[in-house]
Amino acid sequence: MRPDIPPDHILQIGMGFWASKTLLSAVELGLFTQLADRPMTGPELEKALELHPRATYDFLDALVSLGLLEREGVGADGRYSNTPATALYLDRHSPQYIGGILEMAGARLFRFWADLTPALKTGKPQNEVKISGRSMFDSLYADPARLEQFMDAMSGVSMANFEAFARSFDFSRYRTLVDIGGATGQLSCFVAGHQPHMRCASYDLPVVQPIAERRIREAGLRGRVTAGSIDFFEDEFPRADVITMGMILHDWNLDAKKMLIGKAYQALPPGGAFVAIENIIDDERRQNIFGLLMSLNMLIEFGEAFDFTGADFRQWCLEAGFARCEILPLAGPASAAIAYK
Repeated sequence: MRPDIPPDHILQIGMGFWASKTLLSAVELGLFTQLADRPMTGPELEKALELHPRATYDFLDALVSLGLLEREGVGADGRYSNTPATALYLDRHSPQYIGGILEMAGARLFRFWADLTPALKTGKPQNEVKISGRSMFDSLYADPARLEQFMDAMSGVSMANFEAFARSFDFSRYRTLVDIGGATGQLSCFVAGHQPHMRCASYDLPVVQPIAERRIREAGLRGRVTAGSIDFFEDEFPRADVITMGMILHDWNLDAKKMLIGKAYQALPPGGAFVAIENIIDDERRQNIFGLLMSLNMLIEFGEAFDFTGADFRQWCLEAGFARCEILPLAGPASAAIAYK
């Protein structure tokens, strides 16, 4: 072994699923929620979470070493507590909870990713469709409770991006916004909350509309945000000054992406804006690791679907007739790709 070329980086990535599954199990068990009120000892957490004593300290101390828990003292007298980040993002009672996406990762994606090699060889999805013949969305829409759980997962991971967009995009020239594939209406609610002059509407399939209406009502925005139904493959888009799609374009193949962009162009007035909020990959395809891995996840989930670069988005939008495009960085690896008519 050459000391000037240590294998640490290779081993850390290759065995990274150890750390990943430790976190996913902690979220599944509700560990961070359990610690929301007070620090607890190992024996107390064993009882509360129904853990076998064999692995209690390996599990908890691994989370300490990963920077996901804090600990004062050692052994049976040691007291474990959340870090500021896990208290904010992984306590299920926190309004900024992002654990929904991690719950879904533990329940679904972790096992599907075991079949990445077949996906790379065949270009075919490796999720529920292999067993049932039904796509992920078909399975979700057939089960209202599971559908809402999925939407909560997506809302958690999109929250910071949508709020950053609502705060930082220049809405001064616009008055109306339509969010296509708007799920719970989260993006529309953020825009209405931060931009008092805007009137927003969230559109998704009919089974989703009651969920969005309830969430809009709970947000106290029923007078300024509405929910409607649409099949965005079959129906034309409602007209608005701004048309948004949050984490929608990456779900589809190239032909579908271009079709959706074309529909947005037709529904916008001159000067209107089409906004795709995604984990936009950098044009050199070197830096946005999350975006690149998300594109592999789209292979696992849908086969032909993929994430894309800002240059890709610009090319498709200019082909559709848009005049210019820009990229607005949001939170973490996400950006708003914006095309102006």
